[in-house]
Amino acid sequence: MQFVPKFIWVAMRPDAAAAPGNPTFRKALSWYFEVMEDAKPAKFIIAKSIRSPEDPKKLDIDSLWNLHRELAKEFESLWHEVRRSDATPSQFTKTYPEVHPNFLDVKIEIAKRMLQKCNFCERKCGVNRANGEKGYCRLDSTTYVHSWFHHLGEEAPLVPSGTIFYGSCNFRCVFCQNWDISQENYTAGIEVTPKSLAIMQRELRIRGARNINHVGGEPTPNLHTIIESLKYLDVNVPQLWNSNFYMSEEAMEILVHVIDIWLPDFKYGNDSCAMRLSAVPRYFEIVTRNLKIAITHGDMIIRHLVMPNHIECCTKPVLKWIADNLPKDRVLVNIMDQYRPEYLVARNPSKFRDIARRPRYSELEEAYSYAKSLGIAFEDISR
Repeated sequence: MQFVPKFIWVAMRPDAAAAPGNPTFRKALSWYFEVMEDAKPAKFIIAKSIRSPEDPKKLDIDSLWNLHRELAKEFESLWHEVRRSDATPSQFTKTYPEVHPNFLDVKIEIAKRMLQKCNFCERKCGVNRANGEKGYCRLDSTTYVHSWFHHLGEEAPLVPSGTIFYGSCNFRCVFCQNWDISQENYTAGIEVTPKSLAIMQRELRIRGARNINHVGGEPTPNLHTIIESLKYLDVNVPQLWNSNFYMSEEAMEILVHVIDIWLPDFKYGNDSCAMRLSAVPRYFEIVTRNLKIAITHGDMIIRHLVMPNHIECCTKPVLKWIADNLPKDRVLVNIMDQYRPEYLVARNPSKFRDIARRPRYSELEEAYSYAKSLGIAFEDISR
């Protein structure tokens, strides 16, 4: 773990220190900033204030989902009330104290049931991970954390980000920069329980993190542990989902009432590239579906990694879809120039000739120019 004193990160990232004063950021990330500045309670705190009329452990899965959808209506009503009010987290909890069982308890129980026939991601392996079976993610019910620290390399409004790196992934990206924890040594981290994960989050926040950044690898296979950790988390902090966004619709239903800001990757503009380079079927359909769901339930920064020779097939279709389908004033897009040939590409460049180099300056400029022509908000957030 690594905690960074404010005077250090301000000196290293003056853009991050200035981010709360940026009007583009404030408009697009209004809910995130209010939670980050402790002006509003995080969504998981609101969820814990909504009483469940039944003990979720005594219900079958269909009854659990019916109950969840009824409580979701209460959550939405209360969340909108909170957004209109001036209630701080402490004022909110005085008026709406934590109750038991609550909406979060229902989510926890559903996640545990889902784990028994796993459908956290769109691969929907259906294996009983709770009983030791392993899905495409190569994980049973154990969650591994490889590192947790104040990350200074994220987008300016997020820094310092309380980043938690989980092991393993449900993608097989041939160029993965975190291949050691996502593909080959994914169980080399420490095993965490929901309680120990909550302690990590608490320490990150009280020592200055602006958010809790669930990343990896990929956080989705660890949904059950992450959701239950919020039961034990007793500090106000925005929850950030940093993901490949290949979650199932059921997983999205669980997440939308506890995640304050979304940080999705949107890599591919077609299914062919996604299958060849990440072994992912129906990529474009699933990711775009989840983006549409997420934007109605929180703030969003989309990351698009510009890859060499993929401007026409990936970058332009991705940016065009964002411009045509998401509200431009509410979505920031980080057009990233960090691609480099790693992992299997570096080991066998002749097999992946199209991406066996860094993107050229001309390719990046073409991406930026196209985004600008579409009116996408990318200039302040991209770095």
